[in-house]
Amino acid sequence: MNTADHHLFDVLEQNRRDERQRALRALLARPMLPHTDPAYPLVRKHAETLRQWLNRETGWALTVEDDFARLAKRAADHRDTTRPARLNKPAGAPPFSRRRYALTCLALAELERGEAQITLGRLGEAIRQGAADPALKTQGLRFALDERSERRDLVAVVRLLLELGVLSRVTGDEDAFVHDRQDVLYDVNRRLLSSLLVVSRGPSLVARELDKETPETSLLSQRIDAITASFVPDTPDARNTALRRRLTARLLDDPLLYWDELSEEELAYLSSQRPHIVRRIREATGLVDEVRAEGMAMVDPSGELSDERLPSEGTEGHATLLLADYLAAQRTRQSLETLHAQMRGWIEEYSRYWRKAVRENGAEAELCQHALQRLQALRLVEISDAGVQPLPAIGRHVLGKTTIAGPTADSAKDGQQ
Repeated sequence: MNTADHHLFDVLEQNRRDERQRALRALLARPMLPHTDPAYPLVRKHAETLRQWLNRETGWALTVEDDFARLAKRAADHRDTTRPARLNKPAGAPPFSRRRYALTCLALAELERGEAQITLGRLGEAIRQGAADPALKTQGLRFALDERSERRDLVAVVRLLLELGVLSRVTGDEDAFVHDRQDVLYDVNRRLLSSLLVVSRGPSLVARELDKETPETSLLSQRIDAITASFVPDTPDARNTALRRRLTARLLDDPLLYWDELSEEELAYLSSQRPHIVRRIREATGLVDEVRAEGMAMVDPSGELSDERLPSEGTEGHATLLLADYLAAQRTRQSLETLHAQMRGWIEEYSRYWRKAVRENGAEAELCQHALQRLQALRLVEISDAGVQPLPAIGRHVLGKTTIAGPTADSAKDGQQ
């Protein structure tokens, strides 16, 4: 092979690596990838290589069909409530609540039993009947179709299923259903529907193993653990494989990994194998490792794979950065009352730059809540009944001396109203 051939081979190989990287990044960002996604052709082209890498390094399965690709990601911590589902449209839509998640499960159960088409009204009625189950009512779930707020929750569930591709709209408009209950007709993609659930065993197979005397909240955790648990043979090689997969999956899925939350076995394995794990992740995804005294993270320089990031503009952005800076300086647990008082002070100081709504009574509590939710999702704080505990990595976000050059976009918009 002459020099020109070598150069051509290197260029083609680099192109293949770039394509595989783009495909894997798309799957990590959108585990249910429809065929209309620009990255779908790359996923399909490199499906076998991606499937082998994911199985070897994470234990996640990849399914590629004619109309979608499904990466069966598994959350490291099923009790993590900091990254709820969000609709892509409309922009700024609130995250899914426990109520909307419950309605989503009831909707999926009805779609699984139903036919190839369904109307929004019929789906809503089936969910209403399902929500009347005494076990659900005991947990506080109430759902009828009488109130607009209830119909908005139903529409949010349907729009999530539309974004996932489970439903496709045939005719009608969801907003019209919210306001005056005009119906909407959908086609149901049953193959995609059957690929949504990511479990090791079907829920019906674990019912006998559960302790019926356990409180309902703990029983739910038991049920989730039982249907997602993977069998690991009791051999050194199998245990090391399970450790590698678990740690790689966490580094791909979690914003931060603190050393003190790892078991002794996990910490020992990561200490010895970290260079190899990091190299494989970096080559496959383009993520860059950042290691500090308190832990490590795989950082995406482009920010494309981040579910959450600290905003740098607008009222919420400035308030969140101020709160992060304050908590980093305090280092100890702070009560919500203390943080609300701090936020009130910042509102008085920066009110001319922030949107007018923050000057209303009680606005500091809502502004503080939104900032804390974002910091918690980034694993920079822990929130409990005892208060807010700053975590070590929050020190990365110390502001230092700041200068405000002029009105923010929010205050400028207020001035135009």
